[in-house]
Amino acid sequence: MSNQIINNMITRRSCRKFKDDMPSQELIDEVIQAGLYAASGKGKQCPIIVAVTNKELRDRLSLMNRKIGGWDSDSFYGAPVVLIVLAPKDVPTYIYDGSLVIGNMMLAAHSLGLASIWIHRAKQEFESEEGKQILKDLGIEGDYEGIGHCVIGYAACAEAAPIPRKEGRVFYAK
Repeated sequence: MSNQIINNMITRRSCRKFKDDMPSQELIDEVIQAGLYAASGKGKQCPIIVAVTNKELRDRLSLMNRKIGGWDSDSFYGAPVVLIVLAPKDVPTYIYDGSLVIGNMMLAAHSLGLASIWIHRAKQEFESEEGKQILKDLGIEGDYEGIGHCVIGYAACAEAAPIPRKEGRVFYAK
């Protein structure tokens, strides 16, 4: 494919095993910048990103997440960076806007040689008293909903091959 952006969309895969190596601050900031430029309803730019590189907080969030999910393993697959996307509930398009932020960040990470995966359950995490307290401790005020976590880092295994796309998913109305 000659278009690099479309090629990145086609070749990006979710990673479920990360190295401990921390990406540089410059790479993390580039991924975040891509998220900040995601399309948003009426250009409101309402989602916020909490960039977690602090291992203690990262591990605390993983524990919260896996308790919600009901399993024992690290919810973030060993990734050292957790980019939490939250959006204010009073904006009608907040879920879509936050989802686009995560999509942009995953594509940006891939283009920069980083691996990523979207981890759910941010909604439940930040509806909890513990989650609300974390936001308060970070100086974040408002009625935000957790949209998701974009965890990033360096892949500890080879990228998976793409699975064939399902047929019958496009309908033309000419």
